[in-house]
Amino acid sequence: MLGFLWVAGASAVAAVLAYAVRRFGADEGRDANNDTVGNVFTLVGGLHAVLMAFVLIALFDAAGTASDDAYREANSLVAVTWAGESLPEPTRSEIMRLTQDYATTVIEREWPRMREGEEVDGTGWAQLDQLRLAIEGAQPADDWQQERRLEAAGRLWEVYQARQDRLNAGGDGVSTVVWFALVAGSFLAIALPFLFGGTRLVSYVIVVATLTATITLLMFAIYQMQNPFSGGSSIEPAAFESALQRLG
Repeated sequence: MLGFLWVAGASAVAAVLAYAVRRFGADEGRDANNDTVGNVFTLVGGLHAVLMAFVLIALFDAAGTASDDAYREANSLVAVTWAGESLPEPTRSEIMRLTQDYATTVIEREWPRMREGEEVDGTGWAQLDQLRLAIEGAQPADDWQQERRLEAAGRLWEVYQARQDRLNAGGDGVSTVVWFALVAGSFLAIALPFLFGGTRLVSYVIVVATLTATITLLMFAIYQMQNPFSGGSSIEPAAFESALQRLG
């Protein structure tokens, strides 16, 4: 609904401006400038289209990668628990408790903050450190338990890596420089058609309104996709909810 309002509002404003420019503006020299303006518009519009396509593709890829990282983190956490089930007490129970606590922290505390684009606190890292110390402090009774302890430690390192990737994905977004280029390019691409002449009034207004609606729609898509955990991407903590069910 919000996207529709953006597109409708921008195209309506552009249509009114186009009508006012053509209806009340001076037409002297416009027809003669069509070739020059057309060449400039082709260059500016082409470069801007490439930039917008590049940004959108990058954001789509980032959303897919963030989702994969979340599942990799959750699955590695489950693997830590499975490896820890073969370790002696009290390590076994400690690993079970800490992995469940960590999954709960991610779902209830970290995900809402990532959805708002805010930094998460250090609770999750502290829980992983406790988990690491519990695994390191295990006293294997035989070679099998020693192998499982090493397996748990290796899987825990994968959780560390996937967690860092997930947190990085939430803070990437679109840089200020790229946003400036997108906004400036959009303004130029929409403004140049106002210099064309010779087109019938109705056709002219429709062309300007359509161009504005298209650019606004793409800009709205970029805005919605810049945080993979909210907006148009809206990755949910389904991976950790599934992991928590398996850990329970």
